[in-house]
Amino acid sequence: MRAMNPFENALQQLDRAAQVGKINTDVLARMRHAEREVHVSIPITMDDGKLRIFEGYRVQHSGARGPYKGGIRFHPDTNIDEVRALALWMSMKCAVADIPMGGGKGGITVTPKELSKAELERLARGWVQRMHYVLGPKVDVPAPDVNTNPEIIGWMADEYAKISGDTTGAAFTGKPLGKGGSEGRGAATGMGGFYTFDALREQLGIPASATVAIQGMGNVGGHAASIFEEHAHHIVALSDSRGGIYQKDGLDVAAVLAHKEKNGSLKDFPGAEQISNEQLLELPVDVLIPAALENQITKDNADRIQAKIIVELANGPTTTDADDILFGKNTTVVPDILANAGGVIVSTFEWEQNLKGEHWSEQDVLGKLKNILETQSQLIAKRALELKTDMRRAAFVVALERIQEKL
Repeated sequence: MRAMNPFENALQQLDRAAQVGKINTDVLARMRHAEREVHVSIPITMDDGKLRIFEGYRVQHSGARGPYKGGIRFHPDTNIDEVRALALWMSMKCAVADIPMGGGKGGITVTPKELSKAELERLARGWVQRMHYVLGPKVDVPAPDVNTNPEIIGWMADEYAKISGDTTGAAFTGKPLGKGGSEGRGAATGMGGFYTFDALREQLGIPASATVAIQGMGNVGGHAASIFEEHAHHIVALSDSRGGIYQKDGLDVAAVLAHKEKNGSLKDFPGAEQISNEQLLELPVDVLIPAALENQITKDNADRIQAKIIVELANGPTTTDADDILFGKNTTVVPDILANAGGVIVSTFEWEQNLKGEHWSEQDVLGKLKNILETQSQLIAKRALELKTDMRRAAFVVALERIQEKL
């Protein structure tokens, strides 16, 4: 049987939301199609003098609520269907967060580890050279995503400024701090995930000192582990792409991160049981945080999930079949378009700071982030109860209603 591509999955989520909410059919029809898709070839002279052509993309899904907003990923599997899906989800995510942004996404089909730093810079600048006419602070504001970072975004922002003459720096977000970046941006997604969880914890009967398993130790998962530990929760399991570790009484997160940094994996971490990524998902914990790959919780393992709440810090870690199983057993799933919205919210703060010529403190940034996510988490949980559905469908309904108001 043919695997569903990401865009088909996103369309299915739209349809499922429409079944429980009163969404105008014309709005749904518009949401099934991006407003603009740009596909370019990017010629790059490599360090050896040879020319290579790379494929680049930008999908601008919905600008109803504001400038398009969304990351740029450098990945060998990046293709137009993946970028279409991510752009649609960004439209939903920005509307769920109730920020004045629309949904976009971009990428280049490339294996970045095969390129030198100089080649990466030429590629980043080449993407902007091909795309600059569809970008801008009031049009489309890209940010980092998979395999891109503040340095790469800094090159892109510099190239855009050279071509356009823009002096605000607001055409890109996720920039280095010294080049107009925002305080709090690095930890924003993990912190946002904690704020959504904490807003719902008490009403869901989760203890003030909960047990937590986190799949994934990248920027998002690593920050989330430290943040949850700082707030008196016990991180009992962590994993990376090679496998994980479990310690019933709780892990020392700083020690685990140091071990990973030194050894490149979690293997032989003292005092912990070695487990697989699959086993981590099924542990008897209060909170499960998938912060790695898509399609980790499926109809094949959803029945064995023991966590009381799942906080999705990865994009698309739970399939729709699994959503139905988990809802049937009263497991709350805080969906990705809410739980991992911290990154785009703080990116929007960066955009606002750039336009105003301001620089906010980390305390101010995180305070604003907390207010937004507490409010939206409680609102969506309430809508889920009213609609007798799961939080994902409720979040889609809220997002579609907000977009509908602007169309």
